[in-house]
Amino acid sequence: MDGMLSQEEINALLNGLEPDDGDTDDTDDTKYLTDAEKDAVGEISNISMGTAATTLFSLVNQRVVITTPVVEYATWKDISRSYDKPCVFIQIYYEDGLDGNNILILREKDVKVITDLMMGGDGTNTEGELSDLHLSAISEAMNQMMGSAATSVSSMLETRVVISPPTATKVDLDDNISGGEIAEFLKGKFVKVSFNMIIGDLVDSVLMQLYPFDFAKNLYREFMAVNSMESEIPPKPQSSRPKDEPKATQTQNTYEQPDVPTGNIPINNMAGMMPNSAPYMNQQPAYMPTFQDVNIQPAQFAPFSQMAQQMVPPENIDLLMDVPLEVTVELGRTSKSIKDILDFAPGTIIELNRLAGEPIDVLVNGKFVAKGEVVVMEEAFGIRVTEITKQRQ
Repeated sequence: MDGMLSQEEINALLNGLEPDDGDTDDTDDTKYLTDAEKDAVGEISNISMGTAATTLFSLVNQRVVITTPVVEYATWKDISRSYDKPCVFIQIYYEDGLDGNNILILREKDVKVITDLMMGGDGTNTEGELSDLHLSAISEAMNQMMGSAATSVSSMLETRVVISPPTATKVDLDDNISGGEIAEFLKGKFVKVSFNMIIGDLVDSVLMQLYPFDFAKNLYREFMAVNSMESEIPPKPQSSRPKDEPKATQTQNTYEQPDVPTGNIPINNMAGMMPNSAPYMNQQPAYMPTFQDVNIQPAQFAPFSQMAQQMVPPENIDLLMDVPLEVTVELGRTSKSIKDILDFAPGTIIELNRLAGEPIDVLVNGKFVAKGEVVVMEEAFGIRVTEITKQRQ
């Protein structure tokens, strides 16, 4: 009847599972995680991405916040319906310690912002198409981030975890592309871990990490194996002594009860009644500490701005040495109306805003870095650098 649950749905609810969604790629034993497995995956992801955020901060020199993860189930249709288009898929394979792979998904704009910051920009140069330069730079950034995350996982699981260099691919989810073309586990249901990633005032979006079910379950087993070993370690034995052995006598700060009258004692008469000027209240001994003259000086603190600068870790340019950059030599520029441009024909001469013999500009990724002069190298043109701009410029 309409509105009635099937026996399969009732059994699933009684077992704390979700009803079958028609996905036949997984068996009932492997396409769901228990609450304990979800918690373990979330905890491991939280710690590893926290370490990755610290690494990303050192690359972009911007405040990076990655919030607590949310662990859910998802299918390829869920991803293609809900996430921005196009986006960048970054595949991470484990070579040692763990068996399997997972995928990070970033928005196209976020990749451009991170790449521009890595190149020394202010993060606003996000115009144009996503190029191989962006993919190469984000792969290097993810290599550093997930490498540090693997180190955290190694400490947590007490085993050596090694990843291979990640590969980045631009994916347009509007195209007729199936998840199986990217990774085998995307054909069916998988585990989705979502984070909210904030980079300064430039990025505030969702970062997703996709796990196959067997990889997530393996993480849980490794995590529980380490915890069970720690719980089996016996506590440190405490020193014991026979009941009839007398306690060690104290030699400092001890007083014997004097023979004083009981009852309320006036405060001003107490000091003369007690030996060694030790105050007593209701016949209870108390220790009166002695004070010595000490030299007290005001604390000296460095200015806050100076402390903040010292807290910023030094940039490591070696991380970017293998990232390719686009070098452009600009001979000159001019402005023309649409009418003049339509009148162009073979043989038309265009006057530029530069004198003959004047140095030409050298641009790297669209940024002016040097001046030079044109030379001929065998049968090709070249440029001899004559002036380098200042680093601040």
